[in-house]
Amino acid sequence: MEKVILVDKNDKPVGEEEKMEAHEKALLHRAFSIFVFNSENKLLLQQRAYTKYHSPGLWTNTCCSHPRPGENTFAAAHRRLVEEMGFDCPLQEIFSFIYKAGLDQGLTEHEFDHVFFGRYDMPPKINSAEVASWKWVSMDEIAEGMEHDPDDFTIWFRIAFDRVYQHLQKEMLK
Repeated sequence: MEKVILVDKNDKPVGEEEKMEAHEKALLHRAFSIFVFNSENKLLLQQRAYTKYHSPGLWTNTCCSHPRPGENTFAAAHRRLVEEMGFDCPLQEIFSFIYKAGLDQGLTEHEFDHVFFGRYDMPPKINSAEVASWKWVSMDEIAEGMEHDPDDFTIWFRIAFDRVYQHLQKEMLK
């Protein structure tokens, strides 16, 4: 039984709960989202496996998950990047945000989400239990895709996208 870390609005741990239960009860819990870019500033997107308990088959950022109770968020991000995408790379936390959104299956995501950026140029070695497909895509192409077919993307990716895009543009101007 996998558990998540319940937190308050300041990301202070207040307990733990079984993952599915936290999503059924819409409890605020710690999460992370990883955005890995190549040297052309294309984002590595993953398509969630069709067997996932929510948002199956939707396109999303490179990797996302939850740290386990007692696990550092940074360490969890590296662990899941290897487990899902088959590689690791340097990561830097860029920002965090709280969101609450309804999902399929009567579930709700209510997360304090830590957003990490990384750089990597090789093809991933995906775990097919977690990931159906992957592709490198420019931010402009993603923005266009979200405008025309927003339901092809996960809710958290759609929420974080504008801030990620703005940050990347600032970095490119340096």
